[in-house]
Amino acid sequence: MGLISWVIVGGIAGLLAQYLMGEGGGGCIVTVFLGIIGAFVGGMLMSFFGVGGIEGLSIWSIIVATIGAVVVLAVFRTVRRV
Repeated sequence: MGLISWVIVGGIAGLLAQYLMGEGGGGCIVTVFLGIIGAFVGGMLMSFFGVGGIEGLSIWSIIVATIGAVVVLAVFRTVRRV
């Protein structure tokens, strides 16, 4: 998957994660950055469990990336509060 695809999937995943978890992220740039990290984390989690990870620009990739982005956003918010 190319860099532009990672940014697109990460941006969508970051926005969806922020919508699912409520406001209080950090802004557009932080949301996209956390979404990209979340896409990586989600892909690693799914491959750990033996399920396909991120394989291009698809609905499955967005779902996996969103799961990872929710995890990353939760950790980010917890660390930010401390």
